[in-house]
Amino acid sequence: MTEHPVLPADESVLTTVDEADLYKDSGKIKKKHYRRELERLQEELVKLQMWVKDQGLRVVVLFDGRDAAGKGGTIHRITRRTSSRVVKVVALGKPTEREQSQWYFQRYVEHLPAAGEMVLFDRSWYNRATVERVMDFCTDEEYREFLRSAPEFERMLTRSGIILVKYWFSISDEEQERRFQKRSNDPKRRWKLSPIDLEARERWVEYSRAKDAMFTYTDTDGSPWHVINADVKKHARLNCISHLLTQIEYEDTMPEPTELPDRQTDPNYERPSIDSQKWVPALYGSNPSAADVERS
Repeated sequence: MTEHPVLPADESVLTTVDEADLYKDSGKIKKKHYRRELERLQEELVKLQMWVKDQGLRVVVLFDGRDAAGKGGTIHRITRRTSSRVVKVVALGKPTEREQSQWYFQRYVEHLPAAGEMVLFDRSWYNRATVERVMDFCTDEEYREFLRSAPEFERMLTRSGIILVKYWFSISDEEQERRFQKRSNDPKRRWKLSPIDLEARERWVEYSRAKDAMFTYTDTDGSPWHVINADVKKHARLNCISHLLTQIEYEDTMPEPTELPDRQTDPNYERPSIDSQKWVPALYGSNPSAADVERS
């Protein structure tokens, strides 16, 4: 069995579940084991969050990759149990006319973390080397300048004390096609499929060449790219979170369970009548009756 790099051996499914029972015949992790491992990893993320806040660390994590590679789903699992005051998500849209006239990195700089914060970029400044390059949204000179500037910019960040982690979610042509079809056929997901996504699909090889060139210039010793195999979403999420937890040395500062004080009571306090309040209609379940006064 494989030893988990973060979780104790007696808690990780990798060391407590036989491999034959861990995966389905398809090679995908079974749902019950996925949920158990995800919950344990999310508990570790809470510990990491507390350490980042207590130590005043500044952490930046970039999530880049092809459309439908699962970046957003992974970010959602990372933030599900953490505080939005500490672990923040930045997903910038199309730059405004004013932003287009700024130094390219300027609109990203304003979202960098202060002490005690971790910022997750759902797509980052690397849009210029991928989407903008392939879609001709930038000039050749702007593109070349980005490739020269990005490593210098990241060295500035790390010299200032920022912990920078970069993830590239790699997805196969066939799996992206399957997810695009699923989005197209599902009204709940259809909003995720934009005209840019479809055009990028038509430029698959150009996108691959742009990504390869980007890695050549920006996969540095001081700020390397970490590639996630994203063809199986559940595996990608677990692998990404596991790896992220190894990138920052942290200690468990989780406080012991809190002994709650007695709730204040006052026999002279009278609550207002429930009938005097505008309750949302209870289409599911029921609202309290007028006799129910033990609530606020």
